[in-house]
Amino acid sequence: MSIAAFDPISALFGGALIGVAATLLLFLNGRIAGISGIFGDFLDASAAERGWRLAFLAGLIAAPLLLAAAGQAMPNPTMPASWAVIIGAGLLVGVGTRLAGGCTSGHGICGLARFSPRSIVATGVFMATAVIVVAIVRHGLGA
Repeated sequence: MSIAAFDPISALFGGALIGVAATLLLFLNGRIAGISGIFGDFLDASAAERGWRLAFLAGLIAAPLLLAAAGQAMPNPTMPASWAVIIGAGLLVGVGTRLAGGCTSGHGICGLARFSPRSIVATGVFMATAVIVVAIVRHGLGA
């Protein structure tokens, strides 16, 4: 297992960009920067709501492509060998997102910044679940 090197400058810059983007979306559009909500509502939003949602989603895809085109090294993600694991994990994330009424970005970034009690609980559950899953996969299953 390889461990990625920690770069505090890029982490600080990336975190600041996420914070600025979330703040601008809230102040200028009155919306929370939760990716699951933006994508879900894009699929059935009115024409007036589609424009900014499409721009937000396109930016998520375009940003790493632009960085790669500019010569920035992109990490190679390590994926599980089994498609069943990938599909199962995706379905579990989707179910969890629906149960929590939002995703990690909506609750963890925007909700915590607004001191939302619901987001504090949801983020705690996200984090506890992640710790348990990593403990099982890394130590219980020997992966």
